[in-house]
Amino acid sequence: MRSQAAIFRLSTFATGLERPWGAALLPDGRLLVTERPGRLRMVLPDGRVSAPLAGLPPVEARGQGGLLDVAPAPDFARTREIFLCYAAQVQEDGVTGALTRLVQAKLTPEQDGLEEVTPLLDATPMQPSGRNHFGCRIAFDGADLLYFSTGDRYANKQRAQRLNDLAGKILRLTRQGRVPSDNPFLSRDDARPEVFSYGHRNPQGLARNPWTGSMWASEFGARGGDEVNVLQPGANYGWPLVSYGLDYDNTPIGTGRTTMPGVEDPVFHWTPSVSPSGMAFYDAQAFPGWRGSLFLAALNPPGLVRLTTQGDRVTGEERLLFDRRIRMRHVVVAPDGALLILTDESRGRILRLSPVE
Repeated sequence: MRSQAAIFRLSTFATGLERPWGAALLPDGRLLVTERPGRLRMVLPDGRVSAPLAGLPPVEARGQGGLLDVAPAPDFARTREIFLCYAAQVQEDGVTGALTRLVQAKLTPEQDGLEEVTPLLDATPMQPSGRNHFGCRIAFDGADLLYFSTGDRYANKQRAQRLNDLAGKILRLTRQGRVPSDNPFLSRDDARPEVFSYGHRNPQGLARNPWTGSMWASEFGARGGDEVNVLQPGANYGWPLVSYGLDYDNTPIGTGRTTMPGVEDPVFHWTPSVSPSGMAFYDAQAFPGWRGSLFLAALNPPGLVRLTTQGDRVTGEERLLFDRRIRMRHVVVAPDGALLILTDESRGRILRLSPVE
């Protein structure tokens, strides 16, 4: 197969997964993969898939909820520490609802399960209705701080604008779940100190730009208005005040405008939608022509999007594999420079894009 900047081969790397959602490479080349129904598996470098790991907490696997992202600590080789986020069922005053939860855990010495599972943060308040828009991506920056995305939970768009509400935000924490001393809203009584940025709809892509050090996020719009944003501390990204798309009933969203003072513009947006989920920057040697690209897994229409970048700007777009009609949930760069793509299927797979000499 041919891209504008590479020739590649598409193959199946692993099978036997159900709705794989998140994936994280370990230092030895193994891949931790979450399945949305609530299982965590280890995929070996040869594509073999382990039995489900033991010790996972219960998850709310309804609607768009379930076990979602996973990320190893930067010093995983020494600590065996990982981070998971998922939809959790909670009860308050006899009312049952759901929220996005972040936990810290360790792989057992045998690496067949989890131990020391410790909740770090609940994206409160919980919502008694609806099982959509949990967000739930995790990424580390170069300073050992953890970024964590939450969705607006769909039922009430305005949650994304409320600084005392953790829905529709990018949150920033230390690995121990504490608030960094330079978080932007730390001194405000009307805001949660964990908030790094706000006005997000349902951010399911989060990755650090290796050339600039900035954190980038992708999020779903409604009928159009999908976005890629470069995150700035304390910035408002507009949802639901402005959008490049329409609501599902074709009515304008918020002000009906695409931009407004005090709101950060996306660095790239799509109308019609591509429904961008997980993403990864490409800085490997296997595909020299793809270096400097940002890859995004797309769900609808399904395929793989390649954005060319320069610094913190997007300079172009290429769409790959859209003719295959495979819903794609996440993309990871393998140790050898190949791309690994998680498919959003009940008989889920990991696809591999490798170079052709």
